[in-house]
Amino acid sequence: MANLLNDQVKDQIKSHLKQMVNPVTMVLFKQENSDVCMYCDETESLLKEVAELNDKLSVEIKDLEKDADLALQYGVTLTPSFVMLNHEGNYTGVMFNGIPAGHEINSFLSGILGMSGTDAGFDEATLERIKNIQKPVDIKVFVTLSCPHCPGAVAKAHQLAMLNENITGVMIEANTFQELSNKYQVSGVPKIVINDSAELLGDQPMEAFLNSIESL
Repeated sequence: MANLLNDQVKDQIKSHLKQMVNPVTMVLFKQENSDVCMYCDETESLLKEVAELNDKLSVEIKDLEKDADLALQYGVTLTPSFVMLNHEGNYTGVMFNGIPAGHEINSFLSGILGMSGTDAGFDEATLERIKNIQKPVDIKVFVTLSCPHCPGAVAKAHQLAMLNENITGVMIEANTFQELSNKYQVSGVPKIVINDSAELLGDQPMEAFLNSIESL
């Protein structure tokens, strides 16, 4: 398979990744049947190409069926899906369902930097609200790769997951997983679904995320 990233884009990503603080591991789950797993090979190629640009990044490739116990541990049920682990090898709830190409390369890189330990830049009041969330919170963010506003919503969901162990933040590429998109009646993106009940549409500010979570 030909490279997905040209030299100019690689140089831009390499420069961006210089901000990384600690190592990050990406664990990708695939299925061997390409008819079942759309974009599995492309997602593997993208992750490996990006990982080659910084020695603090690594990729592990797993099979959804053969590594079912590990998939269950991370809550992975779809392919291609990958999670990010921090420098201690811990999963903190950051997941991508589908290839993070197009505009989603931005949420991908944001996730890497955040998982590596870069400062999210929130004020103390916001950090205190995030810290005070004691209930389990599952945030699904439906996106399309052509949506310029989607990466911001994904980044916020992932930041919440990194800052509170009770929260998971999941990107879902709507066109890849049409059945799931139909289930959640996705007609516009980004669509944010919190605990399968509260819904937000658009790249909402962090306050809107927190207001919705606190009202559950």
